Amino acid sequence: MEVRAVGRFLRVSPRKARAVVDLIRGRTYREALTILSLTPRRVCEDIEKIVRSAGANAQNNYSLDPEDMIVAEVYVDEGATLKRIRPRARGMASRIRKRTSHVTVVLREQD
Repeated sequence: MEVRAVGRFLRVSPRKARAVVDLIRGRTYREALTILSLTPRRVCEDIEKIVRSAGANAQNNYSLDPEDMIVAEVYVDEGATLKRIRPRARGMASRIRKRTSHVTVVLREQD
């Protein structure tokens, strides 16, 4: 049985989020939460919340124990980009791109 949770429009670039999700792919549910709580990156809080949400979905919707599950899939897709303008020298302007991410976590029962 697979259980999923999706976090959309996280205010972090996909490249930075992918560096964190690579740490938890294939780990058990408990290991993933431990790694995320000890990793000093801002995005870890958001990803930990999504992993906990997937565990809650397993428990409440399918009556499964999240402790017996592994993080089978976790991936980051690019979300909408917020475009801002920053004034520059000599009356010019440059564009600031504030990127967002969509994070998907899939938990699967251990064999």
